[in-house]
Amino acid sequence: MLNRRHIRVKVMQSIYAMHQHQSDNLEKQEKFLFQSIENTQDLYLLLLSALIEIKNIEEEYIELASKKHLATKEESNPNLKFIQNKVLVLLSESDALQTAIDQNMITNWKRNNDIILMLLDAVKASDVYKNYMEKPLGSFDDEKYFIADLFTEVIAPSDKLYEYLEDYKLTWVDDLPGINTLILKQIKQLRSEDDVLLLPKVYKDSDDKEFVKSLFRKTVLNEVELSKEYIDKTPNWDVERIAEIDTIILKMAICELLKFPSIPAKVTINEYLEIAKEYSTPKSSIFINGILDNLVKEFERNDRLIKTGRGLL
Repeated sequence: MLNRRHIRVKVMQSIYAMHQHQSDNLEKQEKFLFQSIENTQDLYLLLLSALIEIKNIEEEYIELASKKHLATKEESNPNLKFIQNKVLVLLSESDALQTAIDQNMITNWKRNNDIILMLLDAVKASDVYKNYMEKPLGSFDDEKYFIADLFTEVIAPSDKLYEYLEDYKLTWVDDLPGINTLILKQIKQLRSEDDVLLLPKVYKDSDDKEFVKSLFRKTVLNEVELSKEYIDKTPNWDVERIAEIDTIILKMAICELLKFPSIPAKVTINEYLEIAKEYSTPKSSIFINGILDNLVKEFERNDRLIKTGRGLL
């Protein structure tokens, strides 16, 4: 579920939080870091369950409306295309998904029905929905691409949904783009109504989980030494005025360069430049790139850049 860049961002945010709270409780912050990562699965399940709840609410409304004493012609003979959408049915009937939702106690929508009602109203008001409902029943691909478009154009961009998720768990704000992309990818990869939804693991493998712990601990426990590597390499920058997030990014990158021999230097630099572009000031990536580029050359000259393993040739 999480790629290495997402992991690096999580570690960076945890170190930043330690600085902001002036905390030296490594174990407490490490526990928060791992919990924050585990919570990404809850976000994934919550968003998928929103699709199921939207279908269920519409189904309940159609059934109640059809039983009204003075039901209209449309209410008596409703268009069932949306609630019978093969992808929505597949999600609703997925035992693995329902088990995960139950085990993780994802009950948010039972307590916040207004969010689902708001999303359903937005769905039914959208051109994506109207165009879909007007067309005759199509292929499974037509069904899944409708859900993909609905998720992309209506559900994922919803301000109300974003506000709710932000209020519920602040760490989800940075997780949301990646989880939305993952869900969209999974929907598009479905092949038929008999397909099985494969729920992703939080970590790709045990190496990724170990990477979280190692990067966090090796950076925090060596911050003073790591800062000495770049502190005299900034002649045109006032060290006291370097953005704090930039100093954390630099320490993490230097830590990777020197203490993670299996990660190519080029990968490390590219990853942290992208993180700087997204999380720091407009000039940060230029500044960080210059520092790291000079440090790599220095480490190579002094035989301090020891890299081994596959992918390094």
